Amino acid sequence: MDEELRSLTQRLRNEAGAAASSSYERLVSTGDLDELAALLIAPEQPLWARELAAFRLGVAGDRRAFEALVLLLNHRDPQRCASAAYALARLGDPRTARAAAALATNELRVAYALHPVRLLVELRAPESVPALITTLARRFRPQDPYRRVALACVEGLGTLGDERARPILNEALARPSLAQAAAGALKRLPAPRAPRAPKE
Repeated sequence: MDEELRSLTQRLRNEAGAAASSSYERLVSTGDLDELAALLIAPEQPLWARELAAFRLGVAGDRRAFEALVLLLNHRDPQRCASAAYALARLGDPRTARAAAALATNELRVAYALHPVRLLVELRAPESVPALITTLARRFRPQDPYRRVALACVEGLGTLGDERARPILNEALARPSLAQAAAGALKRLPAPRAPRAPKE
């Protein structure tokens, strides 16, 4: 069993409890994707069941999981966010990067932006670098409490290795909490091109 799935199933088994053990085992073992998709739109389903169904659909590449996974990606529980990001990275839905970028740059939800940022890095989509730059620039405000989000942006920009990140990473060098990571990220960017000599 995949390690991420193992971790998720153990967590959700505990959350479901003994009273729902038969329902839990059914969702874990079924190979019927239509059954899992139906659960996502059925009324009065517990959150653990919706998460398990969405995760299994996501890693199977079934795009019916998209909306549920995006909601979980922005959940207050970091474990749910991490599992949703894992499934979304494997879903293969072209809407994923745009949704992750919207969540990462939403200042009203910045407390939950860590996993959208990490997902953008993994996706390496056209939206990734601009979203990380925008999110990081906002973290330069005085007494900003979201250092982990800022650090994820710095490290992610280094991983993506896009020259557009150089100015914002240079700014990050002046922040003691980000300086070491920014220096490492800058080393991963392509070497600046030397200006061409003028033709005689």
